[in-house]
Amino acid sequence: QVQLVESGGGLMQPGGSLRLSCAASGSIRTIYRMGWYRQAPGKQRELVATENVAGATDYADSVKGRFTVSRDNAKYTVDLQMNNLKPEDTASYYCYANIWAKDYWGQGTQVTVSS
Repeated sequence: QVQLVESGGGLMQPGGSLRLSCAASGSIRTIYRMGWYRQAPGKQRELVATENVAGATDYADSVKGRFTVSRDNAKYTVDLQMNNLKPEDTASYYCYANIWAKDYWGQGTQVTVSS
C-alpha cells in the first residue's frame, strides 16, 4: 500500500504565492514520476507539473514560468511552488505518484485564488 499526504494550499490573492507539499509512504522503492494535477469544478483533472526520477520535468503551458516542481527522491517528497497565482489557478490540487507502472493519488488540497 502507498499513501500520499498533501499539505499546503488555502486562500490567496491574485499575484501571491503558495507552496504545496506531498509525502509518500508505504511499500515504495522507486517513484518513477511524481508531481501534481488539479481539477476545477466542472472540469477534467489536468496535469500541472511532474518530475521523473531522472529529474526531467513536465509542465502545463498555463503554469510555465510561474510554478516550480521539485522532488526529493530519497525522502519520497514533492513540492509545488506556485508564484504569481491567478484566479484560474483555483482548483483542488492532487499529488500524483507513479510506482511500478501504477498510479497513486492523494486526497487533494484546495487552492483558491481570489481578491
